[in-house]
Amino acid sequence: MKKNEERIKAYNKYVSAKVPKTKPWPTLFNSFWVGGVICLIGQGINDLILFLVPNISEQSAWAYTLIALIFIAAFLTGIGVYDKIGKFAGGGSIVPITGFSNSITSPSIEFKSEGIIYGICVKMFTIAGPVIVFGVISSALVGLIYYIIYLFI
Repeated sequence: MKKNEERIKAYNKYVSAKVPKTKPWPTLFNSFWVGGVICLIGQGINDLILFLVPNISEQSAWAYTLIALIFIAAFLTGIGVYDKIGKFAGGGSIVPITGFSNSITSPSIEFKSEGIIYGICVKMFTIAGPVIVFGVISSALVGLIYYIIYLFI
């Protein structure tokens, strides 16, 4: 038992030596401003759509904006730029919808050599799949709670 504990301590020491050290304040600052720039780009795309197509509804304009942001993030992931943005910005690039696009595109690119079915289609949702499942389940539960509350009020 003691030998196992020593091995675990040695392993933890090795891992802590290999883990990259981050400085919290610069990381937080970069995350904040990069996430803000992504949102600013989204707002700019939305304003441009509303300007170029004055008869479009705001809801439709936002739908087209999200499609554009998803495409841009997938494209930047494909050419290897979004990974560098993510390494620099951390959570600031992951939280917006562009991060979700990246989490679907990255495994698709990485596993394309295994074929369309077993590579791209199977691995595409390895990261994003649980997010989708838990998002749908939690939204259904919240909707059910609101429905029950609405019935008794």
